[in-house]
Amino acid sequence: MHFTAEDLNRTRIAEGADPLWETVLSLHRLRESRTEPALAAWRQHAARHGPGPLRLLLPLVPPRGYFPDFLTPAAGSAGVEPGLEAVMTTPRRRLRAEIGRLAGQAQRPGHGQHAAPPSWMRSLADGEPAALRTLARSLRTYHHTALGPGWPMVGQRVEADRTLRLHALRQDGTEAMLRTFGPEMRWRRPVLEVTYPRDGDLRLEGRGLLLVPSYFCTNPVTFVDTELPPVLVYPAVPPAEAVPERGERAGAAGRSGAGHAEGLRLRTYGSGALRGFQTRFGALTGTRF
Repeated sequence: MHFTAEDLNRTRIAEGADPLWETVLSLHRLRESRTEPALAAWRQHAARHGPGPLRLLLPLVPPRGYFPDFLTPAAGSAGVEPGLEAVMTTPRRRLRAEIGRLAGQAQRPGHGQHAAPPSWMRSLADGEPAALRTLARSLRTYHHTALGPGWPMVGQRVEADRTLRLHALRQDGTEAMLRTFGPEMRWRRPVLEVTYPRDGDLRLEGRGLLLVPSYFCTNPVTFVDTELPPVLVYPAVPPAEAVPERGERAGAAGRSGAGHAEGLRLRTYGSGALRGFQTRFGALTGTRF
């Protein structure tokens, strides 16, 4: 990601956990074989009532590779319902392009058991109101049932991460904040190098960057459509780890950005802090690309 001075000025941290990003990314965690406390309620519900909305959602969010950008609109930062309203009003042209891309990916080998797009996906690509309402209802049901009971846990982790990043931002500026991320996101002015499944360049060109800490994210992820407002979702650090090292806070205000080049370091950092839970849907997870 290539920054200008204007981009640094316009880089910001999301105000809190994004319900739709968390909803979509949690679908990856469902395919893991480890226990995820924040999804315990869903495990119990699915055992009693079956997979329900997953029959529709899992084909849209494969275990690895591309999933449509329209599933995680900017309006989702304001809550589930504003986000779902944005999903339901996605222009037909965009629906066709993004679902077409998803269907094209499914033709390539190695994309798991949901490779064949179901027939209802054509109705969604055509923007049929009934299909869009069904999608919104499935997202809403899954979010409230699966994530709702554990949402305080999600919010706590995201807020702890925000506190860490904002501390660095307020003490020493955007570049210091960008240095607080782990090895998967490396700041080498004027470029933020992000570990990703494929090589590419995103030039922010004065648009800035919205950084979104996420409970369910295990690898940094962004939109495929580079024309959309730039967003980078990254794994939120668990609360116990989101603590500046001793001595970093003392005297920080008197240091220059260059003198405090390392920014805030974490005592420990790892993107594997999350634990999925075992389901019938396999064990492949991955990153959007």
